[in-house]
Amino acid sequence: MSKIVLKAEGLSKYYRLGTWGTGSLKRDFFRLLQPARQDSTSGIWALHEVNFEVHAGDVVGFVGKNGAGKSTLLKILSRISLPTKGSIKGNGRIASLLEVGTGFHGDLTGRENIFLNGQILGLNAKQVKDRFDAIVDFSGVPENFLDTPVKRYSSGMYVRLAFAVAAHLDPDILIVDEVLAVGDTEFQKKCLAKMNSIARDEGKTILFVSHNLQTIRNLCNRALCFHKGKLVDEGDPDEVITNYLKREQVQYLEQAYPSPDQAPGNNVFRIAHVSIIPAFADNQQMIDTNTSLEIQFGAWYLPQATTNVHASIQLFTLDGVCVFELLSNTTEAAQSLIKGHCTIPKYFLNDGSYYLSINWYAHQQLAYAFEACVSFDVADNGAAPEWFGKWMGYVHPDFPLVIENQPQR
Repeated sequence: MSKIVLKAEGLSKYYRLGTWGTGSLKRDFFRLLQPARQDSTSGIWALHEVNFEVHAGDVVGFVGKNGAGKSTLLKILSRISLPTKGSIKGNGRIASLLEVGTGFHGDLTGRENIFLNGQILGLNAKQVKDRFDAIVDFSGVPENFLDTPVKRYSSGMYVRLAFAVAAHLDPDILIVDEVLAVGDTEFQKKCLAKMNSIARDEGKTILFVSHNLQTIRNLCNRALCFHKGKLVDEGDPDEVITNYLKREQVQYLEQAYPSPDQAPGNNVFRIAHVSIIPAFADNQQMIDTNTSLEIQFGAWYLPQATTNVHASIQLFTLDGVCVFELLSNTTEAAQSLIKGHCTIPKYFLNDGSYYLSINWYAHQQLAYAFEACVSFDVADNGAAPEWFGKWMGYVHPDFPLVIENQPQR
């Protein structure tokens, strides 16, 4: 097994709530000297008793809602912030890209910031100079901007240069937060390819935070899931994300993979795509009980021998209750892409949160189960103003229930 490059033990971070400035220097001074009460009324635990290990060459994705503690953890790992309790032990140079503005001095030029970051990472001027052209070429920053203070850069240009610096100065551990979302789509793909190359070809370690679960699945070999400052799950990215989608009300409408070798699956089926496509009315942005949903999915069937294959779709509530299961027709396949689709009509599902699983069969036997692959929320469209509250049940049918008054004679 590869060596451990990061180890967190009992890692905790506490933030006091409230404001300073009581109007009295004396009171502020004594308040500063008093130890903070570490309870829920005076502050919050952004991280609490977190334990994990990271090995050399790992690409670790951090999963969780906003406020779960992911960015706080990365700041501690980057030595920007100190933990309240616990310890973090690291082995090697760490380069981090956490947010726009981190690591660069706004009054220094792009050229000066490149050399400054190299020296912070322990490289001498010659080593930085040897990498300089590659950094500039990767970033795409125009030559005439290199001698301009970076405070005059656009946010996209700033991030491109910052990532290029972090990725090319030979760090042992590269830490990247959601900051890449600032860049354009083409540069994001370029960054992901570079991170993949750093991990696969150079054996470096990458810690990556993203709300794009597709990217976590594609890039990472491990995932850690956080909830309210606690590490609640870790392991294979597919399993961690599946559990996360079941546990949290997360809307995740699409997964798509460009080729079988990059897709989840096995030696029989590889997932090509699955998506939920809402039929929105004009100016509608939220799925509600009046929205029909088209499900499109596909998989590559890999064996050369012709076989009868079919699929099934299972829809679950977040509590794990199966609302329905649909079985497809059977078709013959041999080394081909198989596509399927169906439509959930409007006024079928009740308001609530749901996730979808797709099962692929060959020879009448289950060959691959793609669990919790997409999820979505359904809101009540408010068509019954005389009713307030949550409708009972899992379906919300639109057939008439009639009452009438029969006067007594």
